[in-house]
Amino acid sequence: MTDIRISDLPVEAGFGDYVQLLKPRVMSLVVFTALVGLLVAPVPVHPFVAIVSILFIALGAGASGALNMWWDADIDGLMQRTRNRPVPSGRVQPGEALGVGMALSGISIVMLALTANFVAAGLLAFTIFFYAVVYSMWLKRLTPQNIVIGGAAGAFPPMIGWAVATGGVSVESALMFAIVFMWTPPHFWALALFMKTDYSDAQVPMLTVTHGRKSTRTHILVYTILLAPVGIAAAFTSIGGPFTLAAAILLNGWFLIGAWRIWQRDEVQAEADKYAVEKAVFRFSLYYLFLHFAAFLVEAALRPYGYGGW
Repeated sequence: MTDIRISDLPVEAGFGDYVQLLKPRVMSLVVFTALVGLLVAPVPVHPFVAIVSILFIALGAGASGALNMWWDADIDGLMQRTRNRPVPSGRVQPGEALGVGMALSGISIVMLALTANFVAAGLLAFTIFFYAVVYSMWLKRLTPQNIVIGGAAGAFPPMIGWAVATGGVSVESALMFAIVFMWTPPHFWALALFMKTDYSDAQVPMLTVTHGRKSTRTHILVYTILLAPVGIAAAFTSIGGPFTLAAAILLNGWFLIGAWRIWQRDEVQAEADKYAVEKAVFRFSLYYLFLHFAAFLVEAALRPYGYGGW
């Protein structure tokens, strides 16, 4: 880590700054997908155990966010999208971010082991390690495939939720993992296209910087094509059914149309309408993941009434 741009002026951190340190937007996605994994599992979980387990999974996600902000303070200060984060802005000192991240990591892992089981706790520990070390410290500044491999960290929560209920992993939890894993690259590459020079300014080897914007558009299309059969396949497992299949077909079809439109465009067209298509596909990608996992919940809710499933 070099050339960290942190204000030399003493700034007192508020409660909201420490909340931001935990990346609440990312945490909300983690909580939702982990909760879905827990609720659609075939083993019922006591409500108290479920609530407490999700709380500790959320704390683990927050720990990952804090460790990421500690390590990435230098490049965060160079990018318009991240320069106002608590550490590069000087509101939270790097040592504080590291301390919060380490403390929450230990608490979340130990308490999840005591509340649920060691398999779930082990998966949570590996997720934190993968995001903080493998992705943030190693891959992010090394390879344009950073977001592809690093996306695994964000894909583990539904598998952790499933493990809370069942004490293991399965085809179903692996497919939920795969949906998030395959969704991550086109989601972030769409963002990279309209964030312009952020990643090049910070010298982060995002695909737009190393391989060009046309190649990035092609990669978005390819990964969206690969995502579709994964999402549809999950509909034919024990967590799926006709409703999930219909949702998967509609969502993946719409995503494919968006990716195709991105692939067809060049930078002149994109500049002309201020990257309207790229921004629209990025926004849809957020709804895509939420609705895909919500379909699993609907399917599970319908089963007691004789609907859903195969």
